[in-house]
Amino acid sequence: MIIDCHGHYTTAPKALEEWRNRQIAGIRDAAVMPKAAELAIGDDDLKQSIEANQLRLMTERGSDLTLFSPRASFMAHHIGDFQVSSTWAAICNELCFRVSRLFPDHFVPVAMLPQSPGVDPATCIPELVKCVEQYGNVGINLNPDPSGGHWTSPPLSDRHWYPIYEKMVEYDIPAMIHVSTSCNPCFHTTGAHYLNADTTAFMQCLTSDLFRDFPTLRFIIPHGGGAVPYHWGRFRGLAQELKKPLLKDHLLNNVFFDTCVYHQPGIDLLTKVIPVDNILFASEMIGAVRGIDPETGQYFDDTKRYIEAAAIDPVQRHKIYEGNARRVFPRLDAVLKARGK
Repeated sequence: MIIDCHGHYTTAPKALEEWRNRQIAGIRDAAVMPKAAELAIGDDDLKQSIEANQLRLMTERGSDLTLFSPRASFMAHHIGDFQVSSTWAAICNELCFRVSRLFPDHFVPVAMLPQSPGVDPATCIPELVKCVEQYGNVGINLNPDPSGGHWTSPPLSDRHWYPIYEKMVEYDIPAMIHVSTSCNPCFHTTGAHYLNADTTAFMQCLTSDLFRDFPTLRFIIPHGGGAVPYHWGRFRGLAQELKKPLLKDHLLNNVFFDTCVYHQPGIDLLTKVIPVDNILFASEMIGAVRGIDPETGQYFDDTKRYIEAAAIDPVQRHKIYEGNARRVFPRLDAVLKARGK
């Protein structure tokens, strides 16, 4: 089985974006603020949006199951207040849950949280609980920068985040550390902000003793870890100067990386530098990079091609495709075992 641990609902019906635009307008004028019940998206709309897009590409490219979360750039936690984020998160999470019910063999939901700048993360707990207990979510996306590129929140090692971590440990679920849209013009959302955040999250973990407090906490750092694999020597050296343990002991029991790296040399570097036990297959298909690479004639985000061509053995390839995901997402493993897989 090939499990894609990083999928977003980037092809949701247009009605979702239209409702969101009305909600944003309602922040300025309460008289036009829409109610959640005013969003009408039928099952046929959901099926069409998936069958013509993600499911078609999964079939063509040879992946089996996608861990499916709301569109990252749409999370936009910097817009409005907690109530705005709470309503928006609930709507987006419900849509991903409905997709998983319509296509249970191909999609399993992962939740976004109703984060809001300056608001206690504990306010996210009710949505997290609902998604795990009612929707069967196997993980969450955690935005380390709800301000949208201004980085006003404490680092991930701060006790500010502990209410979320405590619930993650209770439910034995991991978090993908994933920012949303950048409203800071200095940082292009997908080309700079995402990769900056990946690198920043890793360094925040490196400089702390977070995993001493939460030895079973698990983070997936997406997009191949940002700059991390390329600068592994720098990070090892900094850990040494900070009197931290070796990175394999300090972080690699808790931190994992995905394969959303869109060329062969990048995947080759990732699999050479990072232990294979810490790499999970992912594509983020129909995401930030949707075009065809003129050097190969293939889609940039067809990451399975890179794993197939990497200099790894079949056992290592199985770990990347399936084994590591089942270990990092125990609730996913339980779901698959219950289905006889």
